[in-house]
Amino acid sequence: MCSYNKVNGKPTCADPDLLAGVIRGQWKLNGYIVSDCDSVDVLFKNQHYTKTPEEAAAKVILAGLDLNCGSFLGQHTEAAVKAGLLNESAIDKAVTNNFATLMRLGFFDGDPSKQPYGKLGPKDVCTQEHQELAREAARQGIVLLKNSPGSLPLSPTAIKTLAVIGPNANVTKTMIGNYEGIPCKYTTPLQGLTTSVATNYVPGCTNVACGTAQVDDAKKAAASADATVLVMGIDQSQERESFDRVSLLLPGQQPLLITEVAKAAKGPVILVIMSGGGFDISFAKNDDKITSILWVGYPGEAGGAAIADVIYGYYNPSGRLPMTWYPQSYVDKVPMTNMNMRPDPSNGYPGRTYRFYTGETIYTFGDGLSYSKITHELAKAPRLVSIPLEEEHVCRSSECKSVEAVEQSCKNLAFDIHVRVQNRGKFGGSHTVFLFSSPPSVHNSPQKHLLGFEKVSLTGKSETLVRFKVDVCKDLSVVDELGSRKVVLGQHLLHVGSLKHSLTVRI
Repeated sequence: MCSYNKVNGKPTCADPDLLAGVIRGQWKLNGYIVSDCDSVDVLFKNQHYTKTPEEAAAKVILAGLDLNCGSFLGQHTEAAVKAGLLNESAIDKAVTNNFATLMRLGFFDGDPSKQPYGKLGPKDVCTQEHQELAREAARQGIVLLKNSPGSLPLSPTAIKTLAVIGPNANVTKTMIGNYEGIPCKYTTPLQGLTTSVATNYVPGCTNVACGTAQVDDAKKAAASADATVLVMGIDQSQERESFDRVSLLLPGQQPLLITEVAKAAKGPVILVIMSGGGFDISFAKNDDKITSILWVGYPGEAGGAAIADVIYGYYNPSGRLPMTWYPQSYVDKVPMTNMNMRPDPSNGYPGRTYRFYTGETIYTFGDGLSYSKITHELAKAPRLVSIPLEEEHVCRSSECKSVEAVEQSCKNLAFDIHVRVQNRGKFGGSHTVFLFSSPPSVHNSPQKHLLGFEKVSLTGKSETLVRFKVDVCKDLSVVDELGSRKVVLGQHLLHVGSLKHSLTVRI
């Protein structure tokens, strides 16, 4: 699917280098390319990429678009053909890509029910197995960001009373976000937590905007409970498609409510953030009274049960952040209209994503704790990798910082990294091993990038070996200033967690 945005000045749905060159060429797509809904309309009416709608219709089809989500091509393609902007063979090509997919699915002379999922129907939607899958998916997605000693997991036998506070503590629809299906049934956080411990529920705010917090009632509940769970965050009223947040702070008086409840609480205070994006919650991260922080995303219909599973220790959290959480000051430095990845010191632009941003973070891509202590040990890794080049290659006689990642030099050029992963704690569970690389500072290269990841299951006091295969030309290359992929020569730093390994690439 091609999207609404431009890449290097071209709308993605009108970019032949992207659709035909990368997607069909490099990625070898054997299917069809569809537009995001009304994105062709957007490139004409909003981005003003073409002067006429007929020209827009012609450009996207010639670029390699096969299917339009919306009515734009239905309205303007015939006129584009009559105007000589588009020939029928280009339309035939798009139709062929669409129909070939339908043929492979058995829609014309086959039996669709014999396809892998062909027999699924309404009877399968709310089976117990699928409801359990929703719960397991939510459990796996929960990220433990902070956990002071003696906080989580809570013992349901030791905790007699639990204060449950916050505007998202008893929500249903909030948990499924948007683009959602019809849930089989909801389990709210309050319902999930109440299954094991007696709870005292105080909303604290009438909604997530939290214009005025009911601080006193919340403080009383926390002061009399053995532990407190604050379920905060936002919902679709604050962030959704076509509705962006302008702040990275929790809305309204949520920070006040959290801080005051933490001061008054008798026992551990667990902060649960429900949201799609990150927040500057440095106040909570640095508050010793807030003993644990969980980010649960929008966890789906079984989200409340999954949250309780993690809080009570029935499930060892293993989720990792899919994005970096920035401080509020980041908003002032990064215009929405500037999507450049690399930082620009001349104007204070800090860059975007974990790959290029070097400033202060609240939490970083890949962060996530466990109830167990997990350690990594390098079992196998080379110190030196040599790239074979022809004798007459220019880099044989001159100093090169990088070499072209071409097929003849790259064929079968790979090596193995073996990492021994040890669970030194008593809790069993899953653990995701991330392998990052930091290349030499050439061609405005990223400070680090992800080469691969593997998720492993470990019982308490056990270990396993994780194997990564590193493709030198794919994984140790960067894109230069002209858009060509180059393998960078020199010292690369590979890291897994706190483990670091130096690797030299030479010719």
